[in-house]
Amino acid sequence: MNTPACPVCTLTNTYPDGEQLVCADCGHEWSASDVSADDDVDKVVRDSNGNVLENGDSVILIKDLKVKGSAIVLKKGTKVKNIRIVDGDHDIDCKVDGVSLSLKSEFLKKA
Repeated sequence: MNTPACPVCTLTNTYPDGEQLVCADCGHEWSASDVSADDDVDKVVRDSNGNVLENGDSVILIKDLKVKGSAIVLKKGTKVKNIRIVDGDHDIDCKVDGVSLSLKSEFLKKA
């Protein structure tokens, strides 16, 4: 049986347990009927001003952001080109000065 990836950690180490699906990695449990309802809905990602963001858009940072695990600080006003929308808490993948990063759309505005 092909089980879906975990909606919390996005890993594929999941298994059915009666009516529930369980993630062996993070322990999250969810109903199998929830998966089919979520697959039909496209995620709409909005910037800090409520504008809809799409793949390939350019955005500008609205505040200084420290990069976790690094000494890098992304400065307010930095323009980021060619973003990619992804699932998860950090819903934007991009490259800033040659470094691949994941950012939250709430700290961005459409350029």
